Amino acid sequence: MWKYVVRRFIGLIPILLGTMFIVFMVLHLSPSDPAAFALGEDASPEAIWEWNESRGLNDPVLIQYARYVAMVFWWGDFGTSFRNNVDVSGEIMARFPHTIRLGLVALSAALILALPIGILAAVKKNTWIDNASMFVALIGISIPVFWLGLILVLYLFWLGRWHPWSPGRDWPSFILPGITLGAGMLGAMIRTTRSSILEVMKQDYIKMAQAKGLTKSNVMRKYAIHNAFLPILTGFSTHLGAFITSIILAENIFAWPGIGRLMTQGIAARDYPMVLGCLFMFIFFYAIINIVVDIARTYLDPQVRTYYKLGN
Repeated sequence: MWKYVVRRFIGLIPILLGTMFIVFMVLHLSPSDPAAFALGEDASPEAIWEWNESRGLNDPVLIQYARYVAMVFWWGDFGTSFRNNVDVSGEIMARFPHTIRLGLVALSAALILALPIGILAAVKKNTWIDNASMFVALIGISIPVFWLGLILVLYLFWLGRWHPWSPGRDWPSFILPGITLGAGMLGAMIRTTRSSILEVMKQDYIKMAQAKGLTKSNVMRKYAIHNAFLPILTGFSTHLGAFITSIILAENIFAWPGIGRLMTQGIAARDYPMVLGCLFMFIFFYAIINIVVDIARTYLDPQVRTYYKLGN
């Protein structure tokens, strides 16, 4: 089992290198010039060349990438911001806890609600409870994050029914961005949980348990929910990418002081080090969460667990 864990974490290195290479090339090969943006349209070619030279941007792109990788992986340094000359690592570390708190609040609330609703919808299949659950799931999946956030701001904030708490500092300030961010995950996980439970209920061992006289609640508790947990975990890891993307939108809508908003500000200012640093953090933690989910699935699957116990 430990071999699998070590192998998965070692496999994280090429994933980070590959994704950062793609992002690095897209940024540096784009037609926009950060020097012209920083110095203004009237800047002379000499001033632009000196600005780029002082930041190493006149070097070949592959050399810039190798230097950046060495800085990040050896020193843990994301460089200096083009926009205000602040340390990118310090700025990200100052804002990252706000992003983590918002993500955890929204994700926890979505999962706490989605799992029992999905199970209840499967148990009450083709009833009004099932139809109502699927309607909620459909709404959650269909509504775009930016639209839902703007609607909530319009009808609750601008009309004076919501107090302007400091984003990220007061717990009530988590409610609107938490709803905006968690709605999509809530709808997706309700559908995933319901379909997983219904698929398990079709299996022969479930019919055998029912034939032995076990009540429906006992069958659900002892067999169905446990065996449906693996596909539920798979669905969770599938929806996680869209959830992380939604964090960036939610932070910008509600002026949340996290790295999603910081990255958007960096894109607007052509601040390559800031954009790369924020994207690195998003990619890193997305990969870490997926590794944790894969390890949990491996541990819960008896066949895979037996395979690694045999030392293969």
